[in-house]
Amino acid sequence: MTRRPNGTVRKPKPAVASDVPGLPVRMAAAKLLSIVVDARTPLDGLTDNDNGHPHYLALDGRDRALLRAILTTALRFRVTIGKLISKRLERPLPPNASTLTHILHVGAAQILFLDVPDSAAVDLAVTHAKGDPRTARFAALVNGLLRSLARGKESELGPMLDATLDAPPWFADMLVNAYGEPKAHAILAAHRVEAPVDFTVKTDPEGWAGRLGGFVLPTGTVRVEKLQANVSDLPGFAEGDWWVQDAAAALPARLLGDVAGRRVADLCAAPGGKTAQLALAGADVTALDVSRNRLARLVRNLERLRLTATVVQSDLLSYAPDELFDAVLLDAPCSSTGTVRRHPDVPWTKSAEDVAKLAALQAGMIEAAAKLVKPGGRLIFSNCSLDPAEGEQLLRDLPAESGDVSPDPIRPGEIAGVDPFLSEDGTLRTTPADLQLATPGISGLDGFFAARFRRNA
Repeated sequence: MTRRPNGTVRKPKPAVASDVPGLPVRMAAAKLLSIVVDARTPLDGLTDNDNGHPHYLALDGRDRALLRAILTTALRFRVTIGKLISKRLERPLPPNASTLTHILHVGAAQILFLDVPDSAAVDLAVTHAKGDPRTARFAALVNGLLRSLARGKESELGPMLDATLDAPPWFADMLVNAYGEPKAHAILAAHRVEAPVDFTVKTDPEGWAGRLGGFVLPTGTVRVEKLQANVSDLPGFAEGDWWVQDAAAALPARLLGDVAGRRVADLCAAPGGKTAQLALAGADVTALDVSRNRLARLVRNLERLRLTATVVQSDLLSYAPDELFDAVLLDAPCSSTGTVRRHPDVPWTKSAEDVAKLAALQAGMIEAAAKLVKPGGRLIFSNCSLDPAEGEQLLRDLPAESGDVSPDPIRPGEIAGVDPFLSEDGTLRTTPADLQLATPGISGLDGFFAARFRRNA
């Protein structure tokens, strides 16, 4: 406090977010966590560097990285964090205290899992609570609870992780029903580990593995556990020598076999990884997508890679080309439940009802895609879902949906490294619990389903 010349006392103004180092990023994290969990909004759009949420765009690069780390951690371990918080409450928080809950989860994620001093995480959470009229009266609770969490984490965190499935019930139940309890638990354990970065390279996988600091998977993908620089700063980026693509996502295009000189349609093509694979293999590729913005990104990616394709903006269900294609790849929109390692918001923004709607859409898309293939030509259907409703079950229902195609099973030994992922019926299924290597950080791959068909004469 300072004293005015007339003897009155001037009280200091309360600090605003911009005055407290580290506070804006914590406030943004709690805000965006609320939007993800309460409004079921995907995190990718909120943290897009061009069109993201204003709270995100207001941060500098270093704080954006911290915000993403806080959010992905808070979502990856959301159930564990919630249990450790709940056991410290004498009574549940009021139903309308969602802002307080998000502040606590942001603080807890830092204390339990991130390299942030406990004192900083606690103090900033308390300052945040004090500065919000909705949570100011809970500031003492925030202080006491988070300090208790910091004191108890060494003894409590491990046992709680062992006893907890970090997933909402609908998602955990789906995995258990689909894969059995042991494998479901293995998938959920893999989701707790940050995914490695995979590269599809144009040539010389062994050489690029050395230059990028990684190794070559049995399928030919180059894998790096943790990048030491931004993707755009890595050798070979500007020259277009490779692109980032999960090892599982790189498999469906290869199931078409030799496409050199053939007309191939890549439906739902953006952002273009599979289009690039097909173009590199010598196909005459038509890349179709309904989104103008996503196609613009595909075009930029192809330009960097120095590859070409005919780009068409259209809804697949109304697309009518002048000529049928020798082969078609349909990587259909889906629940994305196979990408949880990279996108831990997915189980919290999707639901079983969403899966059912998407499966119905996919059935119609398969029927439309089949009509674009020449008689005798191949059709690949794939998606990055772990839910059989969007894969195995959908396939069982397919004969009732369309008589245009017949199964063309994938044969053992046909493609290097793929045999462990083949089902008895010749379809492909990968999960994050597959491809077990030396450590969890280099193991696993996205959950993917793929099936191959021939167009009937």
